[in-house]
Amino acid sequence: MLTDQQLRTEFPLEEGLVYLNHAAVSPWPRRAAEAVSRFAQENLHQGARAYPTWLEMETRLRQRLARLINAPNVDDIALVKNTSEALSFVAHGLPWQPGDNVVITDEEFPSNRLVWESLRRYGVEVREAKLHSEAGPEAAIIAQLDERTRLLSVSSVQFASGLRLDLPTLGRACRERATLFCVDAIQSLGAIGFDVAEAGADFVAADGHKWMLGAEGLALFYCRAELRERLTLHEFGWHMVERMGEFEHRAWQPAASARRFECGSPNLLGGCVLEASLALLEEVGSTEIERRLLRRVEHLAALLRTLPGCELITDLTPGRYAGILTFRHMGVSPQQLYEALMAAGVVCAARGGGVRFSPHFYTREEDLVMAVERVERITN
Repeated sequence: MLTDQQLRTEFPLEEGLVYLNHAAVSPWPRRAAEAVSRFAQENLHQGARAYPTWLEMETRLRQRLARLINAPNVDDIALVKNTSEALSFVAHGLPWQPGDNVVITDEEFPSNRLVWESLRRYGVEVREAKLHSEAGPEAAIIAQLDERTRLLSVSSVQFASGLRLDLPTLGRACRERATLFCVDAIQSLGAIGFDVAEAGADFVAADGHKWMLGAEGLALFYCRAELRERLTLHEFGWHMVERMGEFEHRAWQPAASARRFECGSPNLLGGCVLEASLALLEEVGSTEIERRLLRRVEHLAALLRTLPGCELITDLTPGRYAGILTFRHMGVSPQQLYEALMAAGVVCAARGGGVRFSPHFYTREEDLVMAVERVERITN
């Protein structure tokens, strides 16, 4: 287990800077930056001579991602550009009929809304469940499912409110109705534990640049093995074929593994970052990361509650939150407060009618205190 001092060495943020924006784009740990530096030096001095070594790194990355979500097999993991691309593979890979419907929620990030709305031209209805209904989030979602619901797609944690959904309950409801279940896990992977089998998910998508501490431009796409051939492919190239590398072989077929979703050359630079960062997360352990992160969110909430005029938007009921804490102040608009905090060195975001704080497991307790002190100074 890494000590606090070792973690500070891994994350040497500027003095006085309070980074509470992991739900957007995370800083890299030192080991990730060093991995990129080595990669750059190899390119500078040797070109692609070390390509076989880079491919070994890519193999380790796939293995780490498979372990992160407890995938049955590393062949279930595809490395794609981003969450939107992964969701598009599902949306425009499945066969649809007029009258089919897709269920989402009314708080989804555009990536998990627009892709389904694009299906309306095929006569597919998009239904939005209201998460803040009296019945409760899961009940509201399940109530939208019927015999024509082909797929349910939800975010594991909502980007603005920070609401954490009970995925196993939703997964069971989908299985009972023979409905496919898709999870946008970008706000949970690397922050809280995730088990694809426990969730009952058929598809999982997540960029690596948030809680996984990676770079933008590289994402995980999980597709349940039995469903891979059901998704019609729309991207083709040398990398997605079964006999990859046999360039003179004219007959071809898509790879049996999830590599079928990777049409062209891999993002090895992004892979350097993500593989190194996931090594750090594995060293700490998902259980410890979740414990530390939830403790920090709870501490932030307690500090904010002491400030007159501050109201928490995120539901702090156990099991209902992850790494996001969104709040508002009665006397200062969210945009004004966000801009003032950014100017004061508190990196955060304006989301969901408030200001969104998102620490990570390594965030120092004194930085949380500093952030709230700056909120108090701005709002007084």
